[in-house]
Amino acid sequence: MASATSSTQLSGLANALVQSGLLLETDADAVQSQASISEISFIAQLAQSKKMTALEVAEFAARTFGFPLLDLAAIDADQLPHDVLDSKLIKSRRVLALQKRGNRLFIAISDPANLRALDDVRFKTGLAVEPVVVEDDKLDKLIEKIVEATDTSLQNLAGDDADLEFADEEAAAQKDEGAGAEVDDAPVVRFLQKILLDAINAGVSDIHFEPYEKYYRIRYRLDGILYEAAKPPLAIKDKLSSRIKVISKLDISEKRIPQDGRMKLVLSKSRAIDFRVSTLPTLYGEKIVMRILDPAIATLGVDVLGYEPEQKEHLLNAVKRPYGMVLVTGPTGSGKTVSLYTCLNILNEPGVNISTAEDPAEINLPGVNQVNVNDKAGLSFAAALKSFLRQDPDVIMVGEIRDLETADIAIKAAQTGHMVMSTLHTNDAPGTLTRLMNMGVAPFNIASSVILITAQRLARRLCKCKQPIDIPREALLRAGYAEEELDGSWQPYGHVGCELCKGTGYKGRVGIYQVMPISEEMSRIIMKNGTAHDIADQAKREGVRDLRQSGLLKVKAGLTSLEEVEAITNE
Repeated sequence: MASATSSTQLSGLANALVQSGLLLETDADAVQSQASISEISFIAQLAQSKKMTALEVAEFAARTFGFPLLDLAAIDADQLPHDVLDSKLIKSRRVLALQKRGNRLFIAISDPANLRALDDVRFKTGLAVEPVVVEDDKLDKLIEKIVEATDTSLQNLAGDDADLEFADEEAAAQKDEGAGAEVDDAPVVRFLQKILLDAINAGVSDIHFEPYEKYYRIRYRLDGILYEAAKPPLAIKDKLSSRIKVISKLDISEKRIPQDGRMKLVLSKSRAIDFRVSTLPTLYGEKIVMRILDPAIATLGVDVLGYEPEQKEHLLNAVKRPYGMVLVTGPTGSGKTVSLYTCLNILNEPGVNISTAEDPAEINLPGVNQVNVNDKAGLSFAAALKSFLRQDPDVIMVGEIRDLETADIAIKAAQTGHMVMSTLHTNDAPGTLTRLMNMGVAPFNIASSVILITAQRLARRLCKCKQPIDIPREALLRAGYAEEELDGSWQPYGHVGCELCKGTGYKGRVGIYQVMPISEEMSRIIMKNGTAHDIADQAKREGVRDLRQSGLLKVKAGLTSLEEVEAITNE
């Protein structure tokens, strides 16, 4: 019998052709064996052997298995949803997404009896799969066209940069079984390397990878402003996401919940850049934001940050005291972490024991004991602080005071011989004290522990292309300048735009600070449950500049523009 001599088990389509009498079993077996040797599809080998044409097979498959028949010649390839299936699945299973309607995905396939291909598509997409039968030769040409277009776009974007080294990349890849197969795509790897390298060279603070329904974009946050950096093909979003998650030691199979991770990019033997990675499931895929953390910024020194001479003196005097609490306040992205790390770096000496609790630790400082809080595991800021106090610390840094328990422990630590530093989200320095009171901290504890509060903002620094501008005297007075300051001894500058600053007129940023030491009179106001206005009035009497006044000094020095200062210190 023919079946007894068959060298391979016939596929569903081959068996159906034999059962219908259109193909002898021996012929079907021979065609299938040759197709396997030649590494082409059964239908392509059938056409090559002149047994049946691709059209005849398609008509038979549609009729036999009860699926619709479609002529791919009538399809515009540009209108197909290229983001649903990745190119590896398209090539290996020889399928194409035609249309997504609700939770149903219509796919073009020449062999609808290939249940493994249908199952793979169903598993990868989570959608109900509706096969549409097409001619095998036309499917081959369309697949080749789409995959080639995707790879060409990526290669053009990626360029020919040398390979960069990701720390612990191999270990991370081994941690996720099958991760290598998921992301082993050279154009995607090169493209990601280029995006990261360009961001570092440009001084970018954050990189946003954002998938949408019809396009995919990558944006850089430079000097506090988001700019579009690239719009790669939508089809690469899953590969790019998987690649980033593998080198960040995240679970590539988990796409339903947010994840946080870290990665390190080794640029040379002496320089490595850390990235804090955050993923967020959105309607059309995972949005990924990477915060660039350059350890070098912590060693720049307090002079580079933009403190005025007397502000710098107040700050250094406070952090070098043996005990007390120093608070840094401001909105997200205002440079609080950099200020704290700069202070820690000043104190980081062999004779000083420094411990930090952060969520997460952003910059690695050798010589500092850094702890990542983990609320799920029970390691909160409060729990970390309690543990620190049993570790003989000299300096404690708490990433953020969020609740009464953390505030109470931090204040007790400051009262019992420890220097404590932390951050709060408030608009200015006087508002920080009332915020602590609103948390439930007793006024006496605040007055006896807090020794200095710094509020800060980051203003864009004018580029070298800046030019002098005339600003009406009335506008300068409204901005906050005193009459005696408008004596003609200084010149305001405005932004222009050049190649160096990419036409924005700004390059880099400069800090604007309100440094408020807590005087005895302020302590008395706090003890009497004084308001933020009371404390602000006292600070003004003691000569403490508010954020607007500090910003106006930067305008006088030609470091930034008046409109920039007015925008970030809008009161």
